[in-house]
Amino acid sequence: MSLDSQIESKRKEIFTDSYPMSIGELANLYIDGDLEINPKFQRNFRWTNNQKVKLIESILLGIPIPSIFVAQRDDGVWELVDGLQRLSTIFSFMGVLKNTGEKLKNEPLILKKTEYLSDLEKVSWKGDNSLSDILKRTFKRAKIDIKIVNKESDHQTKFELFQRLNTGGSNLSDQEVRNCLLIMLDESVYERIQTLSEYPPFCDTICITERAKEQKYDMELTLRLLCLAKSTDDDLKGIDEVSEFITQKFISICDQASLDWNKIEAVFKKTFDIINDSTSENTFRRKKGDEYKGAFQLSIYELIATGVFLYLENDKPEEELPSLIEHVSELLSSHDEFQRYSGSGQRANHRLPKIVKICRELFLNEDQK
Repeated sequence: MSLDSQIESKRKEIFTDSYPMSIGELANLYIDGDLEINPKFQRNFRWTNNQKVKLIESILLGIPIPSIFVAQRDDGVWELVDGLQRLSTIFSFMGVLKNTGEKLKNEPLILKKTEYLSDLEKVSWKGDNSLSDILKRTFKRAKIDIKIVNKESDHQTKFELFQRLNTGGSNLSDQEVRNCLLIMLDESVYERIQTLSEYPPFCDTICITERAKEQKYDMELTLRLLCLAKSTDDDLKGIDEVSEFITQKFISICDQASLDWNKIEAVFKKTFDIINDSTSENTFRRKKGDEYKGAFQLSIYELIATGVFLYLENDKPEEELPSLIEHVSELLSSHDEFQRYSGSGQRANHRLPKIVKICRELFLNEDQK
């Protein structure tokens, strides 16, 4: 198929529309339930107060703001794809932002003075120091361009669009973007992954920082383990960029209707029950002599966590696993191939196939050439 034909074919899978709407119209759609902001997306709503105030100032000054992207569901409701922080700020200022889809947020945005508008200090939508009626009307009549992905489009279009709009210069971490994709793809799977990432023995063994938790690194580690455990050699050799690999691999996993999630959850929990009972928070640190040194090491996590998961998934004897974990933990400090491929600067399509190969050799006794 020629490039022209490929482009023409893909363009036919995407149906879009575009037109400006006033802020007042958008607020009414949102209040009536015709525009939906998934409450879970609000966990990634991390704008500072300065950013919020600058947006409101821009609208009052008539400065155009970027387009909002929505996807139209089969029931006609618009589901927000991109523009969470802008719409959440606007609706918070107007006092209509919902916490859960039912209750209204109790703390509307209070403005502060800016370089251009010093009299914005402590201005709110309602109350003693509220905007004048004229300014409220001006604000509600301000237009925002709405880009609509219609329901006839390919089913993956909305999260493909979200991913493209929220990577690169985005303030969201890769996993926060991935979480939103998961919510759009299958919210029940998102809930499962979140529950696993909060499993106490798992949290005790990875020992990541609070900053990393805020950026959902614990959820990324959960997904990373499942993706490595469910990947073939060809999958691993085809890796170009790790984040994209995790995203695309997990999308393909979610599409498997026959997947036994109850078994996956049970094996995951058993994996970290046993790891936590054996070497606990030292498991994913480097061992030098008789002591464990340094912080969490991703390559050690990839090898040992994946190895234990595969060991249990293959119904090997659990009673032998604690001593095997300790043996592998000690061995890695002198394992030439692991040392060669676990260092910084290694490309993912070289590193991960080798890490999983060593993992299978040590935990499953597979002699892979």
